[in-house]
Formats: sequence, structure tokens, C-alpha cells
Amino acid sequence: MLLSKPVFPKDLPARKLPSGTLSLYNTHTDERLEVTYRKASGEYDQEALTALNWVLRCHYTGQVADMDVNVIEFLNMVDKQLGGNNDIHVISGFRSHEYNQLLVEKGRHVARNSLHVQGKAIDISIPKVDLVLLKNTALNLRYGGVGYYPRDFVHLDSGRFRTW
Repeated sequence: MLLSKPVFPKDLPARKLPSGTLSLYNTHTDERLEVTYRKASGEYDQEALTALNWVLRCHYTGQVADMDVNVIEFLNMVDKQLGGNNDIHVISGFRSHEYNQLLVEKGRHVARNSLHVQGKAIDISIPKVDLVLLKNTALNLRYGGVGYYPRDFVHLDSGRFRTW
């Protein structure tokens, strides 16, 4: 597995990152994962990243992809800003080209060249955390893309900082 080196905002050097632990629940597969994906030394745990890739796979095709560590770190930073150890519900992680095209054809307002297809985006909600608070927490980090879907979820991605 090739890892991209995380690209952190200038005011958040790697040595100041919060602990690399996440608790995920995939709403489509009913799978849970509690994982420490980054060691205290800053080194990534390959087995943990493999487990993350599995739980974030395309639920439609079952295809697994290497998720960008930058979107994992963004998700982690949001979680820690909200107190940490949250039960993060994953609505969508990686999407296969096939599934993304199906969503486009169904008029689901997804981008044809979605960062989900590149393993660089995750749609989430956190029970007991208001979506507006979740969105604002992500925006305040000024780290990557943040999309707000008021009835369902917040989109996080490791692209350039932008919002919708």
C-alpha cells in the first residue's frame, strides 16, 4: 500500500496532531471499526489502514480502495474537536466508478469526478451532534472540502479548502 504523506495546514504540524484513533459505523454494511491508525510516533499502522479501507469500501460493488490519509486525518481532527471517541456514522466513503455513475444517472447531485472515486472523501454524521455543529467544526479547521447536506450528512474531503 502506498501512502501519501499528509499535507497539514501550516498551523498544524504533524507533531501536534491528536491521537490517531477513530470509531466508525458504516450505515450500509452495519459494520463497526474502532481503530488506532497512527502510532504516537507518527507512523501509520498498515493493518489499521487496511481495516479502514475495508470499512470505507464501496458498499454497492464491494470494491476496496486505498483511502487518502489526508481525509482520514481531517475526519480525525473533526472528531477530536468534537470531544473525540464519537461514534462516526459513515454514509459514503470510497465509491466505485460504477456506483458513482449510477448516482449521477439517478440525479443524486453527485459530481461526475467525485473525490469519493479517488478515495479522498467521506460523508458522515455523528449521532447526538447537530449537523450544523459538525459542519462548522470542519469549516473552522480550514483543511479540505466541506459540504453540508442538512437532512443527512456532512461531506469531508482532502481537496482544496472550499464549502458548499
